Amino acid sequence: MIVVLALGLALAIQAWLVKPYQIPSGSMEPTLDIGQRVLVNRFLYHFTDPSAGDIVVFHPPKGADSGTECGVPHGPRQSCPRPTSEESTQNFIKRIVAGPGDTLSVRNGHPVVNGVEKTDEPYINPCGPAGACNLPKPIKIPPGYYFMMGDNRGASDDSRFWGPVPEQWIIGKAFATYWPLDRVGLL
Repeated sequence: MIVVLALGLALAIQAWLVKPYQIPSGSMEPTLDIGQRVLVNRFLYHFTDPSAGDIVVFHPPKGADSGTECGVPHGPRQSCPRPTSEESTQNFIKRIVAGPGDTLSVRNGHPVVNGVEKTDEPYINPCGPAGACNLPKPIKIPPGYYFMMGDNRGASDDSRFWGPVPEQWIIGKAFATYWPLDRVGLL
């Protein structure tokens, strides 16, 4: 009986409160390494809105997990302004860089939000001069959507390619790492 209760409690905590995730790719390096494990707060966004700087686990748009599919045609020097309409079953982890109503472009891998370039990002791996590192044509983030970028800006498939993510697809905010032991701490 005690084992059943303990198992039930553990499953309930994962379903509604805190869930562990393993980092699957290098898109968040140097902040999070491949194989590193994080804890994600699943209930926080029931009480507050996501904000720029939050590292979140979410379901990307369908097509993001198999390539760089955008939901609408867009210019060659512009981020994807709209995702595909269906949600993927995959879990991604990225940093929110812009939210609903913001205007966004990308310069040297840095988000330019509402005309202000965010260059104070000591947690990123710099972006090169080509491709998705420079997308000067601005897009407007739709109401209820968030624009995600990996910290490894030159090697991250993110909202630049497949568009902003609806808030309801966000699973939760990563708040701590618990493995490996030398990387344990708060994010």
